[in-house]
Amino acid sequence: MNQQAKGRAGAAWALVITSVAGFMAALDNLVVTTALPSIRESLGGEMEELEWTVNAYTLTFAVLLMFGAALGDRFGRRRLFLAGLTVFTGASAAAALSPGIGELIAFRAVQGVGAAIMMPLTLTLLTAAVEPARRGAALGVFGAATGLAVAGGPLIGGSLTEHISWQWIFWLNVPIGLLLLPLARFRLAESYAPGARLDVPGTLLVSGGLFGIVYGLVNANTDGWTSPTVLTSLIAGTALLGAFVRHGFRSRKPMLPMRLFRDRAFFGINIASMLMYLGMFGAIFLLSQYFQSVLGYSPTEAGLRMLPWTGMPMIVAPIAGVLSDRFGGRPVVVTGLALQAVGLTLFALVVAPDASYVSQLPGLIIGGVGMALYFAPAASLVMSSVRPGDQGIASGANNALREVGGALGVAVLTTVFAAQGGLESARSFTDGTVPALWIGSGVVALAALVALLIPGRRAAGTQGPAAVSAGTATRAEESVSVPA
Repeated sequence: MNQQAKGRAGAAWALVITSVAGFMAALDNLVVTTALPSIRESLGGEMEELEWTVNAYTLTFAVLLMFGAALGDRFGRRRLFLAGLTVFTGASAAAALSPGIGELIAFRAVQGVGAAIMMPLTLTLLTAAVEPARRGAALGVFGAATGLAVAGGPLIGGSLTEHISWQWIFWLNVPIGLLLLPLARFRLAESYAPGARLDVPGTLLVSGGLFGIVYGLVNANTDGWTSPTVLTSLIAGTALLGAFVRHGFRSRKPMLPMRLFRDRAFFGINIASMLMYLGMFGAIFLLSQYFQSVLGYSPTEAGLRMLPWTGMPMIVAPIAGVLSDRFGGRPVVVTGLALQAVGLTLFALVVAPDASYVSQLPGLIIGGVGMALYFAPAASLVMSSVRPGDQGIASGANNALREVGGALGVAVLTTVFAAQGGLESARSFTDGTVPALWIGSGVVALAALVALLIPGRRAAGTQGPAAVSAGTATRAEESVSVPA
């Protein structure tokens, strides 16, 4: 086999390995949602514990994402990818064997650690293995795999829960992980980034700050907003996040340089992304349970009925990409966010103990179209807002902020739910869900307003060749920036 053929074979193996690994990590963001009623029935627990089965994963994933990438740069990307995959696979098995809700939450957090190490290195390893002329197509396949995981997460979780057991949403990862480990060891090339620096203080500050705020929000309705535990958590979390922002301005090489947020485009798309995920994740968390606990659908039926929302980006994204090329990224993103807000509003208007699925379809479809319009140009807007040398940090920051938004969304919207309703009856559940959806809609509408800060095409054209080349070079990555 000549050198060129070997290179193509290596690139093909890298594409398969990284795409499957990315699929697993993305799948575990939403695969749990349709299994929550079954988990509650099997292991017990209140709404607060159910929140943590989702947030334990998304929080550790979010705060360690950039740290995991830096570890790979310094100690070897293949080596750390193998370590992350091992942790993720082992934690999946442990989650499936959990005897109680507390153990499940703990192993979900460990899963998030493994995903945070594994996920950012998938793109780095894939990019290094594929020659530049074929890189766009390879990134497109990778993005399609992660997009399929997001679209199919509720359906896959529901089907496994209904036809086997909820434990199989975690067992599914084990044989796949065990198969990928030897393939990654012998088929991926090792690579490093000389001089990579780890920001341990920044990681500790942001981890402690986010945990404090989410912990306070989750326990506020149970313990009371003025209880010492809740107040201490919220105040300490806010203080630590403030220290993290200060660290980002003053440190020589912080994990998230705050100078990047001085750029209107970077600030607008990243804050809009965080707000969008806040509204979307919180809504999916509640609606997946509403379909089962109130309307009586099976887990599989609930997953199928969510497909017009979660699966719409797979259909509309190519059209959104064409619109973005023609009109620029800002109007497409703003329109997408506005449509998502409208979709949540329509849902809030029809949610009831006896609501028909036909009445819910407009909200699902419009929200799904809005999600697709947001995803298509978002990656290009992020990458074109920074210098080429900052693109790795910018991509990591965007992914981390989206995951943070998702964790906060589950915490905030469930806090609203618990204050206005509960799990006692169908009426109580809808009484809590409706105001939570209104809040979610308002947050996504705010994201649309924030996205207006992004400069239009004409203004962006004055940024110079660096920004333009960054946007062109990363067009292939547009499909990658689906929810991880």
